[in-house]
Formats: sequence, C-alpha cells, structure tokens
Amino acid sequence: MFGLETDIFILLAFSILAACAFEFVNGFHDTANAVATVIYTNSLKPNVAVIWSGFMNFCGVFFGGIAVAMGIVNLLPVELLIDQNVYHSAAMVFSLLFSAIIWNLGTWYFGLPSSSSHTLIGSILGVGLAFTFMPENSQGTGVNWTKAQELFMSLLTSPIFGFALAIIIMFILRRSLSKPIREIVFSEPKKNQPPPIWIRAILITTCTLVSFFHGSNDGQKGVGLVMLILIGIVPAHFALDNSKDPIGMKTDLIGIEQAVGRIDSSRLSISDRHNMRTILAEIATLKTQISKPLPEHRFPLEDRMNARRSLLLISRNTKTILDNGHANLNLTDQAYLKKQSGSESGIRRFTDYAPDWVILMISLSLGLGTMVGWKRIVVTIGEKIGKQHLTYAQGASAELVAASTIGVSSYMGLPVSTTHVLSSGIAGSMVASKGVKNLQGGTIRNIVIAWVLTLPVTMLLSGTLYVFFRWIL
Repeated sequence: MFGLETDIFILLAFSILAACAFEFVNGFHDTANAVATVIYTNSLKPNVAVIWSGFMNFCGVFFGGIAVAMGIVNLLPVELLIDQNVYHSAAMVFSLLFSAIIWNLGTWYFGLPSSSSHTLIGSILGVGLAFTFMPENSQGTGVNWTKAQELFMSLLTSPIFGFALAIIIMFILRRSLSKPIREIVFSEPKKNQPPPIWIRAILITTCTLVSFFHGSNDGQKGVGLVMLILIGIVPAHFALDNSKDPIGMKTDLIGIEQAVGRIDSSRLSISDRHNMRTILAEIATLKTQISKPLPEHRFPLEDRMNARRSLLLISRNTKTILDNGHANLNLTDQAYLKKQSGSESGIRRFTDYAPDWVILMISLSLGLGTMVGWKRIVVTIGEKIGKQHLTYAQGASAELVAASTIGVSSYMGLPVSTTHVLSSGIAGSMVASKGVKNLQGGTIRNIVIAWVLTLPVTMLLSGTLYVFFRWIL
C-alpha cells in the first residue's frame, strides 16, 4: 500500500494503531466530563449514560469539522521535520504518541482529571523543541510559536472562564427561580431515586451537548494526530488534498500575487520584506508547477510535499505581514489576503483536510473508549471536588458551562481541556453554594498539580524519546 516497503508499512500501521489507542484512552479518560452529573443525580443509569455519551462523542468527531485538527497539525511545522529518511518521521510520530499515552494512562490510574489536550500539545512541543536543537537543523525553529501562543491562551483561560461562568449561572438561578422550584433544583438527589422529569430532561440534554462538543474538540485532536502521522511517513500521498484539482489554486495565487504586489515594501520591517520576497518566490514556483502537465489533475508524487511547503509559507508569511500592521493596503485587499491565508475557502483548502476514513476511525476509537474505564474519574468529578453531594443545579450549571465553552472553542478552531473546563465549572458551582470552604483542598490541589505538570512533563518526555528514536532509527 502507498508503494511502501514492508518495514515502512509496518511502522505506518503501528503508528496509526497507536493514535487510535491514544484516542481510545482519551475516551475513557474523559468520559467523566459528560456522564458524572447524570450519574450522580440519578438521571441515567451508568451503563446507559456511558453508551449514550460514547455515541454522541462519535457524532461530535464525525460532524464537528476539522478546524481543531488543523490547529494541532499546524502547531508542528511538520514540513521542516521531514527529510528523505522516513525513519526520522517515524521517530517524530512514536515519541509524541508514546509520551501522550504514558501520561494519560498514568493520570487515569490515579484518578486525576488531567487534560488530553495539554498532553498532546505538550508532546508535540517537546518533539519540535528537540528538533530545534538538533545539529542538522538549519531550517529554524521546530515549533510554530504563533499557533502555540493561541493554544496556550485557550488552555489557560478556559478553566478560569468555566469557574467564573458557573458562579454567575448559579447566582442567576438563585435570583430568578421561584422558591418552590429553587428548593427542588438546589436540593441533593435522593439515593437511587431519579429527579423530576423536567430536571432529568435538562441534565440529559446538557450531558448530550458536552459529549457532542467533546467529540468535536478532543476527537479532532486525534484526527490531527493521524494527519501528522500520514504527512510525516507518506507525505507524497497526504501532503495535499488530492481530491482538489491544483489548477483551482491558480486564480488564488494570481490574486495573492497582485494584492501583495500593492504593498509598499519601504514601510515594512526587514523581516517582513523577507516574508514578502518569500511569498512572491513561492507563488512563482507553484505557478511553474501548475503550468506543467498534471496527470489525473494531481501534482506528481515527488512534488506534493514541496507544493505543501510553498502553500504554507505563502499563508503564514501573508498572515505575519498583515498582523504586523504595516501593509498599507485598502480594506478589500486586506480582507482578500486574510481569507486566503486563514480560511478553508482560501489556499489552505489544499493543505487543511482529513480523509473521511481518518475521521471515521477516530470517531469509533473515541466512542468505544468512552464506553469503558469511566469509573475512576467519575468518582473524582462527582464526589471529591466539593464537600457536598452534587445538586441538580450544580450539575446542570457545570455542564452548560462546559458545553458552551467547548462549542465556541471548536468553532474558533481552538483546542480546550474538556476535563478542566468541567472540573472548574463544578468547583465554581460548589463555591457559589457555600463558598471556598465547600471545596476539597486535596483534590483541587492534585488537579492543579496535574494541570501545571502536564505540559513540562510531556514536553520533556517526548523530546527525550525523539532524541532516543532518532538515535536508534
């Protein structure tokens, strides 16, 4: 398959299997985010809740788009790490996969709601940093720090936002509901007794939304991980979306060339002038490639990775020039270049994609993983964050916060930690009920420690593994 030698094909198959394992672990590691509230409020039986959550996770991956997946792919400038030695690409893949799986399994074993998002991103950053300091690297940094900054801010602010929003929702509920209803929704569930049907409907709805949006965000990270593997090991087949005719980019390239040509380079910094020259040079290269005969309306295998590199350089350098604010262009030209550099309708449509079979494979892995291994972290979420039993209002508030935060983040293409958004939402609801004293300090401390340690530990682990695999492969 893909014209690979047997040993390389085995490496590819093993890598994809490991990526599915990561997403499977992600599923049972993060199940508690959706089902803890419906289980602890007796709204659904555990087995029913887990199966339903697994199905909605599957739907979230399959129908949730690929914006988050491309955020993961673009974090690591994989085109810099790839050379003629496919084993170097395998070293990249194995190191980030193994470090992510090791940390996820370790935190699951100890019942800590750590973030799969932090884990995967830390693993990717570790590989990029290790590559940066390799003697043979003469191409610059191995990390897309602009994208990394966006992801850092998303991961940092989302738990804070979840904590604050849960407090606000609890305050609104207390002030807006009539006393009889307030007494019901703020009461603790009775043992083995389901809540009133309308409360049950609300909690099942919020569980469904959290599950779906978890799939659309966390599941898409698995899609991005598989695309990193495919681009790294078989770039000729997956560097570009081969379902799109390269002739279709010619009009886009001409439009970008004309708009960039209208920039007054004398007003740009030295680095932006270099970026501008790079854009024009890469456009010329692509136009030359397109002008040649293209059998089956595709770039030749040997040209596809170079074409991907050119498209990404055009996109990134254009965005950099616009963000620096010194391009004296009219609003029409600015809007056109922004669309071309950062939109799926621009030139990035040729590089930012995922085959249907990849999305289906990750959907199944996450959905199946959601159906097992849920108990350890459900106990932490439901019993050990606050000192009181989870009330109906607290469960609904926390899940509403989680669903809305994750949904907006998925729409913006930003990965967030489902675990930490929901955990912080529950913590916020506990504080809103009886103040900070209502939190269990030991659990909160452990969650915060896991949150703080995840990035540096996974970065160190994946970077060390990358150096090791580069040595042995």
